[in-house]
Amino acid sequence: MRVKKQKRHRRAVRFYTACFGFREPFKIFCDGTFVHHLVVNRITPADTALTNILGAPVKLFTTRCVLAELKSLGASYQEALNAANNLFTARCDHETRKSAEDCITEVIGEKNSEHFFVATQDADLRRSLQKIPGVPVIFGLRNALFLEQPSSFQREFAKSSEEERLHMTDLEYNMLRQNKKRRLSDDKQGDSSDASEEKIDDVSQVQIINTNVKRNGSDVKDKVRFKRKKAKENKNGEGTVRSRKRSRKRSRKNVVEGNA
Repeated sequence: MRVKKQKRHRRAVRFYTACFGFREPFKIFCDGTFVHHLVVNRITPADTALTNILGAPVKLFTTRCVLAELKSLGASYQEALNAANNLFTARCDHETRKSAEDCITEVIGEKNSEHFFVATQDADLRRSLQKIPGVPVIFGLRNALFLEQPSSFQREFAKSSEEERLHMTDLEYNMLRQNKKRRLSDDKQGDSSDASEEKIDDVSQVQIINTNVKRNGSDVKDKVRFKRKKAKENKNGEGTVRSRKRSRKRSRKNVVEGNA
């Protein structure tokens, strides 16, 4: 039985976190009747008991109007008043004291923008809160605490909100069309600029080819050519050595003939 109860609570918590943006640590708005129930049934510490049913850390809140109402109930609620004074005080901006039910209803508002869990033993307040989107309700039964399942109204509201998110509004559709037109115009401008650049490249290539043709056809030479010097024969070379040998032979021949 306890396992089924925990599963139901976990499913309800996932519903509110996924559909209405509740985040940890969860904020719990406690009225005087709920604090009194905790004190009478000795459900302490209260934050630990609430953490167990929600599966996440919590912060407990109340308002000055709730504290004033507990104080007006007399000595029988003194212990509950002392316990409520230890909770965080949510801002209600009521100069004159209002009933706890009216104060809670005004703080929650139409959409529960502060993402409060409301803990109360008031059956009428619980029924009225189930008609407001995104308001989870906690109540006590003897020494156990329970998280009510989302009402049919809250489920239908979450479903319709999801469908609205999936469909575009007229403003979003017009913005999408304008962005599409702007992208198309930018693409056309980019294509024209690319075409002009290609033309410029073609003209420059033609000019380069023409200059190369003129250069090759004219008398101007591309490479510098150096004139080689011809080696002089019979100058400190082989031819000179041969001539000396011949002259020496001839001189020796003439000497021999003269002696003869």
